[in-house]
Parts: sequence; structure tokens; C-alpha cells
Amino acid sequence: MLVETLLPFMAIIAVATYVQSVAGFALGMIVMGTVTTFNLVPIAFTSVVISFVTLINSIFILKGSFQQLNRRLVLLTVAGMLPGLIIGLTLLEFLSSEYNQMLQNILGIAIIGAGISMIVKSPHKDRKESHEGMFFGAGTASGILTGMFSMGGPPLVYIFYRQPFTLNLIRLYLLSIFFVSSISRITMVGIQGGLTSDMLLFALICIPVVLGMSWIAKRYPPPISLDTMRKFAFCLLMVIGVSLLTH
Repeated sequence: MLVETLLPFMAIIAVATYVQSVAGFALGMIVMGTVTTFNLVPIAFTSVVISFVTLINSIFILKGSFQQLNRRLVLLTVAGMLPGLIIGLTLLEFLSSEYNQMLQNILGIAIIGAGISMIVKSPHKDRKESHEGMFFGAGTASGILTGMFSMGGPPLVYIFYRQPFTLNLIRLYLLSIFFVSSISRITMVGIQGGLTSDMLLFALICIPVVLGMSWIAKRYPPPISLDTMRKFAFCLLMVIGVSLLTH
């Protein structure tokens, strides 16, 4: 891959990593949407790199925090996610070979839907926790989007932001599930023989960017609330989604 492609790719990764480190989501959506809009690399290529950088970002942010989570909720969500991953990867392989424009339109619609899901009301302590089946269903929908685009955040944001959890706890839940989904997706793509040296090179080069931006976000968080950061991410995703549909 040319340096002209790698440098803007790294810049996009840096911005997306910072947003995800602060808000707990949006890395995959920002990277996938922006990279596809500017046609830097194919969707399947970007998906693999996102999986690697999401994995690194999640490890860095989750260090020492996993014990705060209800592991049953995480396991339920992941149980739904794994079959969804298989479906998503199958759809990606089929659409990317024959219907690339349709794939891009689906991506745009998914990103706009993700943006809309972010403007739901913030979590409230008086709300009741959703039925366990809702987490399984959200996991399945997330798995399909993760398999196709490595951006399984929208269904998870939708379900977890409706729980009686603090914003910080929601952020940890999302990152923990992204951690598992990234490992699963990389493993499945590897079994299919879909990993290339260029993908691994891009991921390797982007790792210092991810670690650096994660450290900056943790050490120097923005002087705004998580709710404000969520609204910023919403506006950014709406712009990216519309751009994909009109591109």
C-alpha cells in the first residue's frame, strides 16, 4: 500500500481511537465510514484492520476494570454475537464480490442508524434492567454488523444505554464486548484465509497510534461530559453516513 494511503488512514484511526476511548464506542463506524467515503482501501481490508486496533484499544482501556461488570450479561451478548459474526462474514464475502455499491449503501444506512441510536435518553438509575433475551438479540445484530463492517456498536449502544448503569460502566461493557468480538472476527477471517500481509502491516503500524491516543484520552480527557461527547459522535456519524449514501 502507498504512503499516500497509509498516512490518512493513520490520521482517521487516531481520531476514532480518541472518541472510542472517551465514549466507549464509534471507532469502527468512524474509521469504516471515513475510509470508505474517501475510497482509501476496500471494506473487507478496513474491517480486518479495525478488528486489530479495536482489540488493542479495548485491552488498554479495560486493564483492571473487567471485575466491575456483570459477566452473565457479557456472556449472553457474546453468545448471540458469535452466530451473527458468521452471518455477517458470509454477507460481506457475497456482497463485496458482486454488489459493492449495495454494500456501501448498507454501510451508510447502518451508520446513520447508529447516529440516531445515540440521541436516545441517557441511562437513568430508576430504569429497570432489560430482559436477558434482549442482550442476546442485540448481540446477534451486533455480530452481523461486526462480521460485515467491524462496527458492531449500534445494537449494543441501543440496549446498554437503556440500562440503569452509569455512563462509565456502559463504556466498560461496550469495550469488553468489542474485545471478544475482535478476537472472534480475526480468528474467523484467519480460518477463511482472508488475512493478508498488507492488512497485518497496516494493523501493526497503527498499533502505536492506538496506544498513544488511548493514553492521551485516559490521561487528558476532553473538558466535556460523556453525554456531550456522545452528541459529537452522533453529528460526526450522521455526516459520514449521508456522505456514503450520496457518494
